[in-house]
Amino acid sequence: DYVVVKMIPDNRLPPRHLHSVHTGKTFAVIKWESPYDSPDQDMLYAVAVKDLVRKTDKIYKVKSRNSTVEYTIKKLEPGGKYHVIVQLGNMSKESSMKINTVPLSAPDALKIITENDHILLFWKSLALKESNFNESRGYEIHMFDSLMNITAYLGNTTENFFKVSNLKIGHNYSFTVQARCLYGGQMCGEPATLLYDELGTGEDSSATKSGRPTDVAAIVVPVLFLLLVTLGIGFVVLYMRHRRLQSSFTAFANSHYSSRLGSAIFSSGDDLGDEDDEAPMITGFSDDVPMVIA
Repeated sequence: DYVVVKMIPDNRLPPRHLHSVHTGKTFAVIKWESPYDSPDQDMLYAVAVKDLVRKTDKIYKVKSRNSTVEYTIKKLEPGGKYHVIVQLGNMSKESSMKINTVPLSAPDALKIITENDHILLFWKSLALKESNFNESRGYEIHMFDSLMNITAYLGNTTENFFKVSNLKIGHNYSFTVQARCLYGGQMCGEPATLLYDELGTGEDSSATKSGRPTDVAAIVVPVLFLLLVTLGIGFVVLYMRHRRLQSSFTAFANSHYSSRLGSAIFSSGDDLGDEDDEAPMITGFSDDVPMVIA
């Protein structure tokens, strides 16, 4: 035996499993489930979006009969903070969540040019890749001194460069450039960071690192070339000496070649000096013979 029971829908229940599916710079896709399974009629939801930075509210109405509802909240600001509340239109119990939109990306190609008594920071315009960025918003620049362990706000600019002076020798600095923060520093862009090693050389660390391979190559290549030339000359000298010795030995062997015996005859050291056997021997001097020294 069995009994079929149909539950009475309770419109005072909150939406279930509210969560964010995808978040961009200016939009957020949220998803939730109806308060009860398989609704038999359209259900009207109220989606309230509270801007926690600007302190403003917006309410959107969503009607759906599906058990799972997906909705896209548009016209948000990059780097914003929002509180989203979803409930039935009859102001039943609510489900809520917080959303942080993606901030503006960091400026590209941040570089340092060293001058006599200052440095210049250069970067590409953020408007080239961010359609939501206006140059009138500008950029702000920060500096971190690792030796003193302090961070300083250097200022802001609407240009794509910034002058930094009064750097101390022996200090290591980190510079960050980002889209200017709005509303009390709560909506900022991603920072681009560059290290600068101030050791009195007038070069930034990035330039030094990128220049090292070139400097090493400039030293190694000539040395290798000189080694190759020296080895080549050495091989030539050895080859010429080998040819000269071979020619001398061949001439010497030919001069002692006996056609009758079919081989070269070399005399021993005992036979040397035979031609001088007939030369008179030098005898000693007599005591009674006077010696005349010219």
